[in-house]
Amino acid sequence: MDEYKGQPRPEVQLVGHDGNAYAIMGRVAKALKRVGCSKEHVESYYEDSKSGDYNHLLRVACEYAVVE
Repeated sequence: MDEYKGQPRPEVQLVGHDGNAYAIMGRVAKALKRVGCSKEHVESYYEDSKSGDYNHLLRVACEYAVVE
């Protein structure tokens, strides 16, 4: 499994699911927790995701997880 910032990068299926920003953040955060990422890493994901527009949110999701 790939890593990002020393934490595992889980696979997340986004195609075919709700494209709402909150739904995307929730799916990625759930996947991060599922593979054992630290609470700090998940919080960092949320903060980074919310620091820009929708395209930024998608780029951050691709950094923290393997998005399909």
